[in-house]
Amino acid sequence: MNEECGVFGVFAHDEAAKFTVYGLHALQHRGQEGVGIAAYDANDNKFNLERHMGLVGDVFGDSGPTANLKGRSAIGHVRYSTTGGSLKRNVQPFFADVAGGGIAVAHNGNLTNAKSLREELQARGAIFYATSDTEVIVHLVATSRQRGMVNRLIDALHQVEGAYSLVALTRKRMIGVRDPLGVRPLALGRMGDAWVLASETCAFDIIGAQFVRDVEPGELVEHRLALRPGVQIHRLRAIEKVFDVEGGGSHVDLPGSEAVCLHSRLQPTVSFSWAASSLRSASVLQASSPSAIRSLRWPLPPA
Repeated sequence: MNEECGVFGVFAHDEAAKFTVYGLHALQHRGQEGVGIAAYDANDNKFNLERHMGLVGDVFGDSGPTANLKGRSAIGHVRYSTTGGSLKRNVQPFFADVAGGGIAVAHNGNLTNAKSLREELQARGAIFYATSDTEVIVHLVATSRQRGMVNRLIDALHQVEGAYSLVALTRKRMIGVRDPLGVRPLALGRMGDAWVLASETCAFDIIGAQFVRDVEPGELVEHRLALRPGVQIHRLRAIEKVFDVEGGGSHVDLPGSEAVCLHSRLQPTVSFSWAASSLRSASVLQASSPSAIRSLRWPLPPA
């Protein structure tokens, strides 16, 4: 049975790549053409990618290339081609070293305006390597004029149309997003201090992660690291009001977690221009926990 790709991600775990392999194995029914994993190694300050045609067990078996995937954060993808051919160059995640740092993206779904966006980007000088519409998102992030990787991703997603869920990885963040209609699934889980994202909760079962909740339609969930000299701390960034907020913001405690979500519903006519202020001491959480989570939502597009 083909379910049009599966995505998975682990953030803040010493064996992130290994658990990503397990998670992708549980999602194998969603795609059997190819499998890929991107991991970030903070010690060497670099991203490592392994992308191959074939099944998860054949690629990342006992003699597989997981040794190259060092680091405490990783995302992965099992591919069933919906747009683009069954080629190795279309295997995800896609990675780009853009201004502000590198970003890897794994995507499930279809962008209905990918062709027109691709032609527009090519007319502006963009060079495409693959034929998958996921690469369009990477180019839109790279060319965004917004500041900060999360803002640039939001800017990119405001330009695409279609049904999708995606996970993205930067040096200090793992990001999960569902389209405003919530057509493609994405679930949020917890494994100790580590956060997990997956297309289906069966991927949580295989690694012993606890299901927290589904990522809501039109929601962006950001998992991030916050560092201070001598100690890792667990914080939530304060957000300045640079747009009209409908109903204001609210802090929501996640079940079984010390993390906090910030929900803000924006007016449809307001662009996503986020400005991060200084960290607020009131939002300090457990110092022993290395990651924090933030959630942003936007409304459905105008009918």
